Amino acid sequence: MSKYYFELTLKPDNNYELFLDLLNAITTDAIEELDGTLIVRSEDELDDLIFGVQEFMTALDTKCEMTYEKKENIDWIKQYQESVKAVEVGSFYIRPEWEEKKDGKIDIIINPALSFGSGHHETTSSCIEAIDEFVNEKQTVLDVGTGSGILAIAAAKKGCVVDICDTDEVCVVDTKSNFELNGVTFNDSWVGSTNKTTKKYDVVIANIVADVLVMIASDLKKCLNENGILIISGILDKHINRVLSKFSDLEQIKLIHKNEWMSVVFKNNKEF
Repeated sequence: MSKYYFELTLKPDNNYELFLDLLNAITTDAIEELDGTLIVRSEDELDDLIFGVQEFMTALDTKCEMTYEKKENIDWIKQYQESVKAVEVGSFYIRPEWEEKKDGKIDIIINPALSFGSGHHETTSSCIEAIDEFVNEKQTVLDVGTGSGILAIAAAKKGCVVDICDTDEVCVVDTKSNFELNGVTFNDSWVGSTNKTTKKYDVVIANIVADVLVMIASDLKKCLNENGILIISGILDKHINRVLSKFSDLEQIKLIHKNEWMSVVFKNNKEF
């Protein structure tokens, strides 16, 4: 990649389409259209293109505001990668694959994607704290609304048998890829929510939003084994009482409050 590139900006007073046709005819460089402005960028100097535009303006007897600049060619990929930092939560170290793993920590690789969950948000880190404290090897786990799969992967890294589901098919696909990236496996997956399974689990995790948690509260509880653990998150503190009222028949064993977000860990002492 060259250290510099050249940028030509044209803003015609009129005959915009004719100027666009001209650029398409005389350059193979990409042309950006932006609010009546045409922008050409190239690693080669654009003097010949400028001459052609000037001759065209004369032939049409029209005006066109023209700006020509030499700019530093930034490595956008490198700059973006440097902006995405690893995060340490309890025993876990969550990182993009271009970062090095940390000795003595459970390693989770999550590359930024469309689906939610990279460990930085308060709801995700709170859930990982809860997994670190309450989830044990060989337990069965259901991750509801799996997103990027980070919570399911954390449970799998602790040696659990994990199922995943999400109403967004893209999230399920992303999670499968992230499991492969981390060298772990899940047991089952489906597009949808808890109402699509009759299984019961030792641990159920749901990092969603308050309204959905209230709506599916009964289904979440039905998925719990006796003495099972339920971890819920994605709750703004102003909604916490409304959510807690839906789970009052469970034993609340931990409340995690980070900034305006809350997560709750329950234990099931009865059968549903």
